[in-house]
Amino acid sequence: MYLTKEKKAEIFAKHGKAANDTGTAEGQIALFTYRINHLTEHLKKNRKDFNTERSLVKLVGKRKSLLDYLIKVDVLRYRAIIKELGIRK
Repeated sequence: MYLTKEKKAEIFAKHGKAANDTGTAEGQIALFTYRINHLTEHLKKNRKDFNTERSLVKLVGKRKSLLDYLIKVDVLRYRAIIKELGIRK
């Protein structure tokens, strides 16, 4: 599998408060971004995989809603995570 426990813990440790703190918006956005990048690469090779395409669209929507929440709550945290991950809304 592409996402092991160690990789997930590493993502949350880097972007969240701690490795076991999976509830922060920054950690979840970072995890969704990692998964979106993986699915995008998969779809470049397998164009007709419509189930994966649907999953990708759902993940992008979840990430967008978390980014909307974060911009309402704290703009500085929003700007930091956007800059750190290299994504834009």
